[in-house]
Amino acid sequence: MFQISEIAITVLSRLAAALGALCGLVCFLLVCVSVAWRYFLGAPQPWIDHVAAWLVVALVMLAAAETQRRREHIGVEVVTGRLRGVARRAAHILGTASVAAVAAILLHEGLETVAFSRMIGIATNIEAVPLWWVQLLIPLGAGLLLAVAIVQLVQLFAGIEAKGAAPGDAQSLPGRE
Repeated sequence: MFQISEIAITVLSRLAAALGALCGLVCFLLVCVSVAWRYFLGAPQPWIDHVAAWLVVALVMLAAAETQRRREHIGVEVVTGRLRGVARRAAHILGTASVAAVAAILLHEGLETVAFSRMIGIATNIEAVPLWWVQLLIPLGAGLLLAVAIVQLVQLFAGIEAKGAAPGDAQSLPGRE
């Protein structure tokens, strides 16, 4: 059962990262169009600035889970690279548990923010786009990040090797060299 959950989280994480990459590409294209309209046509389009900002939020929230799943989040390599055995495993558990805690807080607060925005009907500067649509990216990304961190914590406590990681790799579990 755990393996099925792990596969499902992996697939969702990869799909979210691909969607995040698409958001980054669309953001780039919109900024290029905005520059052209502003400086070549003399017709600035303020809506593009808002949409580009939303796309950056989408990119970050959608890519965070895959980055964690690949164990590519920022780490203090000067310290963790020198640790071995139990100390290294403990550092990875502490780091992953910290990610899970932050993701849980983001999930809770994101849901509260969405609920509040829906309740009072806050809209964006773009007509007919409720703010909660944009804010929904935060709990969605945080929920996926939390799921990835929980899977990793189970793997760490069980001593299971990360899928696709060779011993000694940055992706391999600590203490398994």
